[in-house]
Amino acid sequence: MINKSSKASVGKSCLLLQFTDKRFQPVHDLTIGVEFGARMITIDGKQIKLQIWDTAGQESFRSITRSYYRGAAGALLVYDITQRHTFNHLTSWLEDARQHSNSNMVIMLIGNNNHYMI
Repeated sequence: MINKSSKASVGKSCLLLQFTDKRFQPVHDLTIGVEFGARMITIDGKQIKLQIWDTAGQESFRSITRSYYRGAAGALLVYDITQRHTFNHLTSWLEDARQHSNSNMVIMLIGNNNHYMI
């Protein structure tokens, strides 16, 4: 299981939709609580079901987001490359991820721009 976390409106849900359904949706409603998607991937010849949990970025959902770090194999911290403040805000999300996860969880930083389809 992979958990995606960060400030609201940086494109976390668009990334999930692209990864699971291979489609781009330029307008997306804010995530309320948690959404998830899954995709089968192959690693070393083995089929693995990868679940990605998309957590809400609003501060009011922060306590819910923290509970999803437990048991996660990884966390994707996402920021909008066109909005510096979303990058600066990652410090608190990184602290949360480290504090509420197991010590083996992999944490990746992703710079995103969900305003353009490339």
